[in-house]
Amino acid sequence: MNGSNMENEKTPLYVAFSTQKGGVGKTTFTVLAASYLYYLKGYDVAVVDCDYPQHSIAGVRKRDAEQVGADEDYKRMAYEQFTRLGKKAYPVLCSSPKKAIVTADEYVATAGHVPDIVFFDLPGTVNSEGVINSLAGMDYIFTPISADKVVLESSLSFAMAIQKLLVKNEACRLAGLYLFWNMVDG
Repeated sequence: MNGSNMENEKTPLYVAFSTQKGGVGKTTFTVLAASYLYYLKGYDVAVVDCDYPQHSIAGVRKRDAEQVGADEDYKRMAYEQFTRLGKKAYPVLCSSPKKAIVTADEYVATAGHVPDIVFFDLPGTVNSEGVINSLAGMDYIFTPISADKVVLESSLSFAMAIQKLLVKNEACRLAGLYLFWNMVDG
């Protein structure tokens, strides 16, 4: 279970956008949801980037920081944005699928402000070591699906396995698995 901060006894939700198919938008939705809830809705969030070896979210954050440091216009815009918001960028923590829950729990236990939600960006395969155990530590999993037959079959198979192994397992904290359409032709 999650650790708690003595200053604030709330327990954050652990949320992942996950499926066993790559390229369906898991990382994009992780960043969109975290950014929307943090910057526009005022929730405290953190992201655990477990998508080894690329660590896409951490890589983009690093490139953004380098660009802000190298360009006066970006530096000014970043300063104005963070001043207006009254807070810094949300934390992005690098981890592996095997250590994802421990990384989040340690952060929650030591953070000055306990986040409301911790998002996890996991690899696009459940065959990576630690992915199933990390998914078992989530409160909610959201699975993007698309109309592509291979993606749909893979995502439905993933969802049925997670439902059977984790959602219906009282030893797991997973409260729900939700599928949603992505990449729909209009």
